[in-house]
Amino acid sequence: MTETTPEVRVMVVDGDAERSRELRGALTLAGYHVVAELKESLALPDAVRGLKPHIIIVAADSPDRDTLEHISVTIRNAPRPVVMFTQDGASDSIRAAVKAGVSAYVVDGLSPERIRSILEVACARFEAHQALADRLAETERQLAERKQVEKAKGLLMKKRGLSEEAAFKELRNLAMQTGKTLGEVAQTLIAASHLL
Repeated sequence: MTETTPEVRVMVVDGDAERSRELRGALTLAGYHVVAELKESLALPDAVRGLKPHIIIVAADSPDRDTLEHISVTIRNAPRPVVMFTQDGASDSIRAAVKAGVSAYVVDGLSPERIRSILEVACARFEAHQALADRLAETERQLAERKQVEKAKGLLMKKRGLSEEAAFKELRNLAMQTGKTLGEVAQTLIAASHLL
C-alpha cells in the first residue's frame, strides 16, 4: 500500500484463536488494519455496523448455517466484500456461501503470501456485483416510474377525455410547474385520482 492509499480496515471472524492470530499477522504484513477479531459470527451484524470495516474475512473449517445466515444479514444491511477461508470444498457449501453473499470462497488457501491478491480479487468482484445490483435497482425504479406515468395518463384520458398525447403533455407541464419529476407528478395524480 502506498502512503496515499487509505487504510483498509478488515474484520476477522474465526473461532480458532491460533489461526486468527496468524491471519491477523498476515493481514498486518500485507498492509491491512485489523479492526476486530470475532470468535463467532453471531456478533457480526452489530460489529460491522459499529466498526465499519471495508472487508470481512471469515475463517472456518466448514461454513455452518448460522454463520451463513449472519453473513447474509450483515451483507443485506451493510454491503461489503466477504472472503471465506475454509477446508470445505463441497459444491453445496460453496453455493450456500455465495448465496449468503460471500465474494470469495477459498479452500485450503490461507497462505500469507496470497492474502493481498485474494482480497483484491474479492473486492473487485464485490464492486462489479454492486454495480450490477445498482443498475438493476435503477432499471426497476425507471420501470415502476414508467408504469406510474402510464397509469396517470390513463386516468387523465378517462376522466378528462384527453388523447394520450394531451394527457402526457399535461403531466409534463405539471412536472415543470411544480419542479417535480414526471414520476412524482404521476404518483400524486394517482393518489388524488378520486378528485378528478
